[in-house]
Amino acid sequence: MKVREDLDWQIGKKAVTDLASAQGDLASIEELAVSPDGERIAVTGRTESGSFAISVNGERLRETFELCWGLRFSPLGRLIALVRIDDEWTLAVDGVPWPERFEFVWNPMFSDDGAVVAVAYKRDMKYGVAIEGKPWDEGFFGLRDICLSPDGGSAAATVQVDALAEADVPGFFKGVWSVAVDGKAWDKKFVNVWNPAFSDDGSHVAAEIRTTPTEYTIAVDAKPWTSRFGAVWAPSFNPPDGAVVAPVRQDGGWRLIKNNEPFWERTYNQMWHQVFSPDGARTAAVVSPAFGKWTIAVDDKPWDRTFADMVLAPVISPDGSRVAAAVKDDNRWTIAVDGVPAENWFDMAWDPVFSPDGTTVLAKVEQDGKYGVLVNGTKAGELHEKLWDPAFSPDGRHVLLRYVDEGKYYRQIAPVENLL
Repeated sequence: MKVREDLDWQIGKKAVTDLASAQGDLASIEELAVSPDGERIAVTGRTESGSFAISVNGERLRETFELCWGLRFSPLGRLIALVRIDDEWTLAVDGVPWPERFEFVWNPMFSDDGAVVAVAYKRDMKYGVAIEGKPWDEGFFGLRDICLSPDGGSAAATVQVDALAEADVPGFFKGVWSVAVDGKAWDKKFVNVWNPAFSDDGSHVAAEIRTTPTEYTIAVDAKPWTSRFGAVWAPSFNPPDGAVVAPVRQDGGWRLIKNNEPFWERTYNQMWHQVFSPDGARTAAVVSPAFGKWTIAVDDKPWDRTFADMVLAPVISPDGSRVAAAVKDDNRWTIAVDGVPAENWFDMAWDPVFSPDGTTVLAKVEQDGKYGVLVNGTKAGELHEKLWDPAFSPDGRHVLLRYVDEGKYYRQIAPVENLL
């Protein structure tokens, strides 16, 4: 979770409100969300008349809705929800719905800093993306994956640009899918397109494409790589140099390719979820060295320890020196750091969070229906009824904890040394 630097980081524990007070005059609580600074808890629920409303710290916001779901706070603390009004859908921001209405909206996403929000929509039997309430000028026959540029200024989506008659298989294989950027489709069409991604500066877009029934590759700004592969996974841009990196299946195995050229030498049984260190010098990915075995490879060197069930996407420390991931083995979860899993295993573990200097690793974990924080492999403190992802202060000295115990919601700032 990204946090603002201007949060109150004074050490202490505060009972913000109890859930009964947070519910206010709502007849039920359907969803709840907590602000990044921990100062507000928002809930959705039905009113006595059967409509839906939103309350924040027990105070009901003015608008009511026929339906309301997907309650979330942005990193800047903006509260959003998908809402239905007069049988049409839109997005409500801090309880105020956008003026634009749609047949349906889904998949809200934020810019990196949380200042901009976008949604996919369907209107007049066409599909598009709306940024801050402004829909694309042109809609499309279908829309699948969407992404937002880091600054939120642009949106890209995989779109069906031509209509297809029912069961028109030959027409499908001629290619009717492409990528639209800010409502303008690429001038090339493909059999399939998936997972568009923006470069760090928002000026380029890459995506997986299927060029024939059996061939796949990566396209950058509508230009396909010259090589063809048996399969590909989602591309990503290395921020410092803008290189496009993607896992591809070639000669019976998976390897990492950079700008259509070999990048990693090793071949794996499977590979995906590549990520880069902030300076771009290191690359990590989830790999399978052999069937039924999963681990993390860093700069093409897999960890010695493998896991039978699952390995989630790697997380690289801000200084690039360490790599961690949530791992599952024998139906139990924990956090592995630099190839070494913690001694404690849990019913569930969430993505790890590094301190700014990379020395401390936190992760939310679940045990027997309650939630706690794993700190450098050791469970810290008490288990809670509900717990949101922990966050470090900008200097790494303190940790923000947000949790519910005995029906009360608490915000706590704790020194890191108290958790170790």
